[in-house]
Amino acid sequence: MSEQNRRSRIEGALLRKGDADYETARARALWNELKPDRYPDLIVRAANERDVQEALKPALSSGLRLAVRAGGHSWCGSPLRDGGILLDLSGLDQWKIDADSATATVQPGVIGSRFARELARRDLAFPAGHCPSVALGGYLLSGGLGWNSGLWGVACASVLEITAVTAGGEVLRCTEEEHPGLFWAARGAGPGFFAVVTSFRLRLRPRPTALATTSYVFPLAAVGPVTDWATETARELPANVELSFLLAAEDAPGVPDGPWPEVVVVTATAFADSHTEAVGALRPLWSCPLSERPLSRRLDEPTSLAALYDGSMGLWPERHRYAADTLWSHEDYASLLAILGDAVARAPSGKSFVLAPVSPVSREDESLRNMAFSVLGESYVVPYAVWTDPAHDDVNVHWLRDAMRAVEPFGTGHYIAETDLTADPSRGSFTAADWQRLRSLRAEYDPQGLFFSCLSA
Repeated sequence: MSEQNRRSRIEGALLRKGDADYETARARALWNELKPDRYPDLIVRAANERDVQEALKPALSSGLRLAVRAGGHSWCGSPLRDGGILLDLSGLDQWKIDADSATATVQPGVIGSRFARELARRDLAFPAGHCPSVALGGYLLSGGLGWNSGLWGVACASVLEITAVTAGGEVLRCTEEEHPGLFWAARGAGPGFFAVVTSFRLRLRPRPTALATTSYVFPLAAVGPVTDWATETARELPANVELSFLLAAEDAPGVPDGPWPEVVVVTATAFADSHTEAVGALRPLWSCPLSERPLSRRLDEPTSLAALYDGSMGLWPERHRYAADTLWSHEDYASLLAILGDAVARAPSGKSFVLAPVSPVSREDESLRNMAFSVLGESYVVPYAVWTDPAHDDVNVHWLRDAMRAVEPFGTGHYIAETDLTADPSRGSFTAADWQRLRSLRAEYDPQGLFFSCLSA
């Protein structure tokens, strides 16, 4: 098919390297201002499912490989590959909510925070991502550690069905009964998934009507006893309380009552049906026996999902440059965060921080048995390098890599959604059995290797 005919058959946009709008489209492919020097031969911005099928044709006819982008929130820029085709699904951003059955069908470009607001109008909810600008496509394919996941489970556990376009252009409805292998892989394979998901059918939850937050701020030097106390107290908290640690430097946003010097912040949010229930859930945190006086303490403050998203946007502001990595570990939080606390104190950017959700998903969750998503440790940490000046790219990326090297000996794996896939091509995000099954399914559904695998260098 000629280039002109191909363009006429695509309702969205087709841009080749060298076209006037190509660089704008390439830059738009990543939310992060740090753009890797990788250049697709062709960018297709799909307007509908048929455009997805049309985008596969030049790949099949010319041997080009395909990478997929939904919201462009991959910190390491996995949708951008040298050569091949970038298939941009951000224009597929529609949803249909069925309140009677508490289900919804969403396209991959739907932004999680917008979807959450629409659900709230119907007294429904879904464990969408913590960062308000994340789209559901990549988030769900990678597993999805989101709001209230301790109670509701990882987000992809609430995926009931997908519609996927395979490497051969076939449109498949996939569930646990129909094409169960592809459905299994779609719940956790991340950027290495070997098909294009054009819609997800989701199970929804009743909306918690009362949210409350308790927070403590301590000097970073107290990170050891603080994490010991908070992780021990976490055992007394019910599943609807989300507890996390934040290690932050002096310029990091999102720290209550700041600015402070380097700090460790303990934040617990209860998702409940009344303020009384929320306060009761947070009660184990009322007493803090540490001799170090907290710099700030806020107990049982009413909040809302909108306020939580505002706070998250403070941590991940737009028009900044980011590098991030993740680590699952069986080591205790006190040991891991003592090491990472030293790194935060040396960070070249005061905006950089470390986030550590405590038990973001239960390893006892039965739904984890039927998905590619793998929980690889008892502890989970995520360092973020955050800066604005392009001249400081190298020093901030090196800081992140140095911080990760310090904790890597204690690691058991990496969460595929946010890990630095450029750092080490051999790093694992799946159990050995899950990885072997993913490889077998890729060989079955994409025997010619049409889809790029996980970015590795």
